[in-house]
Amino acid sequence: MVKVLLTLNTSYIINQLPTPTAFIDTDYNIVHTSNKWKSIFSNNSENYKSKSLFKVFPHLSPKWKMVLENCFKGNAQPMGIHKTKNINEEELWFEWSNAPWYDSDENIVGAIIQLYDITDSINNEIELRKKDLQLQQQAEITKIGRWEYDLKDNKLTWCTTTKAIHEVPPHFKPNIENALFFYKEGHSRNAISMALFEAQDNGKAWSNLKLQIITANGNEKWVMASGKPVYNKGELVGLVGTFQDIHNQVEADIKSLDNEKLLRTLIDNLPVNVYIKDTESRKILVNKAECEFLGVDNPEDILGKSDFELYPKESAIKSREEDLMVMNTLKPVIGKEIINIKLDGKETSFLSSKIPLLNNKGIAYGLVGISLDISKLKAKESELRNIIDIASIQNKKLLNFAHIVSHNLRSHSANFSMLLNFLESEPDEEEKVRIIGMLREASNNLLDTLDNLNDVISINTHSNIEKQKINLHDKVISVNQNLISYLFNNNATIKNNIPTNFNVKSVPSYLDNILTNFITNSVRYKDPNRKPIITLSAVKNNNYSILTIADNGLGIDLEKHGKKLFGMYKTFHEHKDAKGIGLYIIKNQIDAMNGKVEVISKVGEGTEFKIFFNDKD
Repeated sequence: MVKVLLTLNTSYIINQLPTPTAFIDTDYNIVHTSNKWKSIFSNNSENYKSKSLFKVFPHLSPKWKMVLENCFKGNAQPMGIHKTKNINEEELWFEWSNAPWYDSDENIVGAIIQLYDITDSINNEIELRKKDLQLQQQAEITKIGRWEYDLKDNKLTWCTTTKAIHEVPPHFKPNIENALFFYKEGHSRNAISMALFEAQDNGKAWSNLKLQIITANGNEKWVMASGKPVYNKGELVGLVGTFQDIHNQVEADIKSLDNEKLLRTLIDNLPVNVYIKDTESRKILVNKAECEFLGVDNPEDILGKSDFELYPKESAIKSREEDLMVMNTLKPVIGKEIINIKLDGKETSFLSSKIPLLNNKGIAYGLVGISLDISKLKAKESELRNIIDIASIQNKKLLNFAHIVSHNLRSHSANFSMLLNFLESEPDEEEKVRIIGMLREASNNLLDTLDNLNDVISINTHSNIEKQKINLHDKVISVNQNLISYLFNNNATIKNNIPTNFNVKSVPSYLDNILTNFITNSVRYKDPNRKPIITLSAVKNNNYSILTIADNGLGIDLEKHGKKLFGMYKTFHEHKDAKGIGLYIIKNQIDAMNGKVEVISKVGEGTEFKIFFNDKD
């Protein structure tokens, strides 16, 4: 600083000094100030003259008195930096300097103090420190570190977070060689080496490289590396970048992916159809069973499609209404039995469940559907029901048969016992001969009964009867030939209206018996006032060949006898040859062939029997 003499002809020079300047005496009192000083620290009414510097600025460091005392001795020293307020109460930072103040005799009479405004620099430094602190805090939170590489000095710098990610001590000094060595050998090391080469050679930045490193402690970590070249006046001067620890995130992603694969494997191998629909009932996920049901190999052929594109309109409308009900009411549908019809018309029975998918606000954003194909179960159920029905019928037949056997055999036994008692006690030889004749007749009746019962047993125990294709027209002609004498003696007419090429599936012996019994019954129960006429016709309908045998005989009162028409030993006319066994046996034979028989009759007009031969099995 230039020496300023104590004696001045005018304060003009001091006032015009460009920096805030003050002259103090050896008692620290302010003697002169520049206009710049005054504009900063005082208004027009204030006068700092004769005031102690340390009273005007009470927060100055007490150590500065020692600095000024050294200055008074001709040994000027830097005073330092001090923060103060201006007349507008604004905080300012100044760097204080001092120099001895000489009089005309070259004696030191005080000190000259000059201030340099460094407020902007301090504020910038404070702001920079804040940003550095924020960056450091952000790095600690996000685990994102920074690094810089000075190409000229070949110096690599890591921030604290970057060092922490590498698990190296704070004093560790990285360089390009050992930094690359941290990357796992193979893909990761090759990828970062190529990125560094491309950046230096071609000015190409890299970002979001997901790589693996081996830390100083030997731990494997997933990191995200980014970097870019830095230029100064078109010349590459270095590289900067970020380094993020993403190990937990990658591990979570891998675990999530594994769980997703596990879940996918599970739903794809479930023996049920699984799908997820959005709010528009479009499928957004399907499993293999659903694909197989819809006849596609690739789920992409189904995804994004609604039921209106996959099923007939009527089925799609019902499904959509049910979807909306589930999503609007949030009430699931569980185990509902439905019949699903595909576009090709194929019907499938399902147990269907639909469960709403809810977001965190409790609003449905779709639904999960689960359908179990129960078509085979329904078929088995129907088969089982048929078996139960057949068993029930057979049980009734068995009870009825047991009752008949018990009743009839008891009657024959009682008749034999009575005749034998008569024979033992009868002294008359002629009467004994007559009783023996009655015993012979009773024996023949017993044999007939046993033959009838044996026929019934034979029909009901042959479960694997073999049916054959038989020409019905020709069979009727054959039966008529066997009955020609009986028909002639009764003046009966047979009308065979069955088509010549009409075939039925039947057991040959059963068909002979059915035709013979129905034709002979029609003749036997003829109306005495008219010539018997028996008409036979046949048609095909719904897997059945239907034979119709109609006569003009006496007819049967079905209201009175309809329920016991086909019962054993049931007769409905006062005819001497009626035994009540023929229709019972015929009915058993028709049932054994999975057929059925129906009858229409009116007393005095005649009877019509319809025999249904099952063509399917």
